[in-house]
Amino acid sequence: MVQRVAIIGAGSSGLASIKCCLDEGLEPTCFEQSHDIGGLWRFTEVGRISVYRSVITNTSKEMMCFSDFPFPEDFPNYMNHSRLLEYFRMYAEHFSLLRYIRFKTTVHSVRKRPDFSTTGQWDVVTETDGTAESAIFDAVMVCSGHYAEPHLPLDSFPGIENRFRGQYLHSWEYKDSASFQGKRVLVLGVGNSGGDIAVEISRVAAQASNIFQVFLSTRSGTWVISRISDHGFPLDMMLTTRFNTCLENFLPSALMRWLRLKKFNTWFDHANYGLIPQKSPNLSLIVNDELPSCILCGAVVVKPNVKEFTESSAVFEDETVEENIDVVVFATGYNFSFPFLEESVRNICRSKYALYKYIFPPPLEKPTLAVLGLIQLTGSIMAGAELQARWATRVFKGLNQLPPANRLMAEVAKKQQHLIKQGLSNKENKIKMSYIGYMDEIASCVGVKPNMLLLFLKDPKLTLEVFFGPCTPCQYRLAGPGKWVGARNAILTQWHRALKPLRTRVIDDSSNHSSVFHWLTILGLPTLLCAGLLICKYSPQMWLPRVRLGAIPICKMGFMKGGI
Repeated sequence: MVQRVAIIGAGSSGLASIKCCLDEGLEPTCFEQSHDIGGLWRFTEVGRISVYRSVITNTSKEMMCFSDFPFPEDFPNYMNHSRLLEYFRMYAEHFSLLRYIRFKTTVHSVRKRPDFSTTGQWDVVTETDGTAESAIFDAVMVCSGHYAEPHLPLDSFPGIENRFRGQYLHSWEYKDSASFQGKRVLVLGVGNSGGDIAVEISRVAAQASNIFQVFLSTRSGTWVISRISDHGFPLDMMLTTRFNTCLENFLPSALMRWLRLKKFNTWFDHANYGLIPQKSPNLSLIVNDELPSCILCGAVVVKPNVKEFTESSAVFEDETVEENIDVVVFATGYNFSFPFLEESVRNICRSKYALYKYIFPPPLEKPTLAVLGLIQLTGSIMAGAELQARWATRVFKGLNQLPPANRLMAEVAKKQQHLIKQGLSNKENKIKMSYIGYMDEIASCVGVKPNMLLLFLKDPKLTLEVFFGPCTPCQYRLAGPGKWVGARNAILTQWHRALKPLRTRVIDDSSNHSSVFHWLTILGLPTLLCAGLLICKYSPQMWLPRVRLGAIPICKMGFMKGGI
């Protein structure tokens, strides 16, 4: 029976894992290599991978909170690393998690014990202050994330190593723009980090015709979206709803893709800005509020992929050349790795698609190893990792069962075959899964997926917010294992918490107007759709039994003149 659980890493996933273990009556021990919690989000100048100084979250606070611990109402909707770290500390202190963490402890190896096939136990070797220690654990939760090793594809850029005389670095080494003052900078890669870094350096880079200028090179382009939706609400709160997911499942995929792309282009025409993605089955997008403005002002210049480097210049695939490049920043992402796992297990974990539900290595005789946070979602990874931890600890405890090994292997093989057919087998790190789809899938395994029909019969008001409002993590605390008594109130007050930090200047009539407009926006479209479906489903005779309609087309009926 599983009792002692080793947790590797004290970032957001590690903290959630400690709490989930405690919720299930397990005994967690968390090993953290550094001196503090926070993982990637704890900013540091040197030494380890962390966020850069100016980073702002791409996910709003309501969508990324721990499911039973919402952010304080006065916290901004999108926040910098220091505010997020403050939230982590509040969470750890509220649930008394720090006592279970061993800081400045490095995990050197995690190996199956000789009797693993019957016990499922692991030998874990750690080192603290130069002293090695070995201990036996019944289960292991790997929470070290997928930002373990910088991906630096020097081979793809001829001349960068042996001809180029300037400086090159990976984005993980970038902390702020101070050292780039007056330099001509080329940023390779237009992901979230690449866009942010290009915008920030453009304020201090070398001037061209009295304009600060940075070159941003992209191989395939990307869609750029803002954190702010129509009418000023956080974008993810407006888009990530169960109603929108139902529409996506109901409407043809080609139509949904066309609608999305049309929406993306309403902010600015991506073709005119040189950013429109090349045709790909994967929808690539980044969140950046300033990049289009910087391009419009000439502070950032978008270029195609680099063909080669000379001593001081970059030659692009369209044969254009930019001279006197001082610094090249590789914003080319990361590779995940788990060097502490024994080789047989490490080989399985080389691809997240080799893991059952992106968590459990299928070939293991006992499901006592869980890899958390190794996912790319259209929403919050933090919320997804917490739900993974809730399921993993229940599997360890024996409260939830995994299917037989052959079924696990079959499902993994099916997903890998699908990647090959789509031509994405070598681009798996760029593939994002549906946030609600994945969350509901794992929630079903745990037994906490909201039952909309049952919820409607019990609480219609809450059901409207759950279905038409943002799918926040608190929805997975309404019922089932781990039910939180405060979940209902947290959901019904989520818009209040979103608006609270904005309303720093009180205006008498703004509250009622915003509330009415919000509900009209949410309920207006479903009402029109329902009306259309009713008109299509039922014959006119049912509604007007005393009128002979004959062969009069419905479009000529009087009530159509003013619209439905």
